[in-house]
Amino acid sequence: MLTDSRRLPIETPEPAEQVHFDDPAAAVARLVELYERASHFLLDRFLATLQGNRPQARYRAFYPELRLTVPVHSKTDSRLSFGHVALPGTYSTSITRPDLFRGYLTEQIGLLMKNHGVAVSVSDSDTPMPVHFAVATQSDLNVPQEGVLNYSLRDVFDVPDLNTMNDDIVNGTAGPNPDGSQPLAPFTAQRVDYSLARLSHYTATLPEHFQNFVMFTNYQFYVDEFEAFARRALADPHSGYTEFVAPGNQVLERAEDIIATGAKMPQMPAYHLKRPDGDGITLVNIGVGPSNAKTATDHIAVLRPHAWLMVGHCAGLRNSQSLGDFVLAHAYLREDHVLDDDLPVWVPIPALAEVQVALQEAVAEVTRLDGYELKRIMRTGTVATIDNRNWELRDQSGPVQRLSQSRAIALDMESATIAANGFRFRVPYGTLLCVSDKPLHGELKLPGMATDFYRTQVANHLLIGIRAMEKLRATPLERIHSRKLRSFNETAFL
Repeated sequence: MLTDSRRLPIETPEPAEQVHFDDPAAAVARLVELYERASHFLLDRFLATLQGNRPQARYRAFYPELRLTVPVHSKTDSRLSFGHVALPGTYSTSITRPDLFRGYLTEQIGLLMKNHGVAVSVSDSDTPMPVHFAVATQSDLNVPQEGVLNYSLRDVFDVPDLNTMNDDIVNGTAGPNPDGSQPLAPFTAQRVDYSLARLSHYTATLPEHFQNFVMFTNYQFYVDEFEAFARRALADPHSGYTEFVAPGNQVLERAEDIIATGAKMPQMPAYHLKRPDGDGITLVNIGVGPSNAKTATDHIAVLRPHAWLMVGHCAGLRNSQSLGDFVLAHAYLREDHVLDDDLPVWVPIPALAEVQVALQEAVAEVTRLDGYELKRIMRTGTVATIDNRNWELRDQSGPVQRLSQSRAIALDMESATIAANGFRFRVPYGTLLCVSDKPLHGELKLPGMATDFYRTQVANHLLIGIRAMEKLRATPLERIHSRKLRSFNETAFL
């Protein structure tokens, strides 16, 4: 077995010449070319070793890189939250899967060219591509665990490196790149590849099925209603929706198509009601708890969705609330703890006007109540998120006092996590919950009490979420992506 990689010469593809582009589509085409060359190089060498060929070199290929230099201070449209840099300098980022991100990359590069009047350059980066991520593009191929092959994988190929696979950029703790350039995008190529692989594992659907508008729920009932809505949409030739994708990458193109059952469900199954432009709706059943909520949003964030919403159940904290009432969050009490190291609890999570308006209008349209009458079934206020599912069993003097002091009107285990990660990742967020129990007032979530509630309320609640997403889809991107989510010195890419 090979134990010392220094004994092997390093074999790489021929270095790519740095090419400058003033056309965003041409720049992306070059990124695709370089990425495919690098990934195919690694894949070919890896397959050769699986056939018993003893490695004769250490094989290395690099991600493509996008770079631009802004030579002077320039005044850009102050209304825009993205598509420009704050200061003169050189900016760069490694790129992965440009085929998957073609539309996003073309748009972001085009904005930079328009706002600064500069060209971009494309070449190889200095970041090696881990063989695991090159292999991940082949759905029928896996990297064997250590000890299976007749050589140590680390001796022959590059493997994932935590130094380039973290959230330092979005957390605001990253310095300049090793070459002195500033980060151009919120995620490095390795960080994106890591999340793409995790998404397939946790949701049992490929990343390319995810749509630009994402809803999260914590109950299977919403999934059933989403499937029913999707089938009605597929039956309507004017709906704009063309496919429905279920876990296992099962693609339904007709309302009567059948979803195969029996396979083991993933931890957080995802369902995608697709449009040709990618502006459809994805629903992810994250289950119960802030850990799942963080995991899902950590990985979906690299797809740069235009908005995500939490649409689930909560405990109503006011005696005036009734089971089935809606709660529109405009503030969050964070006691979920899973994001404390990445986003301190003293950081405020602001409500985003565009999302709040879309949700309130959707509630009014679906319930046919408006104005003062809407207050009969919906309250706007603070939602508390905790990490203890059985908080009711604690000494009530502490939790209840804090909830009262915060003016909280509802409590759950996911909403603040999803909103806080939306803030951290610059993804517009919102929360609309439905009261399923009132533990402080003797109405616990028990089977007999829940049956009528589930049957009558879930369909309307899910429809409200869909309607809100469709309203946001009709809103220009520069209005959805609020400046509230941008810090002093942001990456140019959304």
